[in-house]
Amino acid sequence: MRRIKEVIVVEGRYDKNTLAQAVDAAIVTLGGFSVFNDREKLAFLRRLAEKQGLIILTDSDGAGFVIRNYLKGALPRDKVRQAYIPDVRGKERRKRRPGKEGRLGVEGMRPEVLVEALRRAGATFLDETAEAPAKEALTKADLFELGLTGGQDSAARRQALLKRLDLPEHLTANGLLEALNLLYDREELEALLQDKEEPGAGLDCPFPK
Repeated sequence: MRRIKEVIVVEGRYDKNTLAQAVDAAIVTLGGFSVFNDREKLAFLRRLAEKQGLIILTDSDGAGFVIRNYLKGALPRDKVRQAYIPDVRGKERRKRRPGKEGRLGVEGMRPEVLVEALRRAGATFLDETAEAPAKEALTKADLFELGLTGGQDSAARRQALLKRLDLPEHLTANGLLEALNLLYDREELEALLQDKEEPGAGLDCPFPK
């Protein structure tokens, strides 16, 4: 499986499931047209674009291009690349009938087609370039140690952390873990939590030194 540096943005969870079988990369879903009214999601995407770079991979139908064009105007263009799948007639297996335009979406593409689309977009394939060793990923155990899961006030502590880090307030514990791993490494997060700007926030860092 090919490893890709950039964060890949797709329309929905079925697209994400298909793409995850083709490449090893961070994949973020938009929730279709709901992204138009989700300022927090856009702010999150901007941060990812600045830190890691984004590749937009939407369906080839009209709706996909509406979403793509909206993101073009909302995100920093020099940090965003565009990946296009070919126009292929057909329907996805899980659907009873083809979509409105009768084209296959990302969900219906073969793995090799998706990899080629990303290559043409200029994706950085980590198995082809000399990269620094992968950073140590945060785990669910780390969230537990921080009191962000499994405790009576875990939800309140997560909300305090989300607010402090300017992350979407509706992120679940799993979503928070994914976001933290995209934006910070272990040392960066530890430093942020030790440098408390809000007295009484209760986010002391228990990571072992």
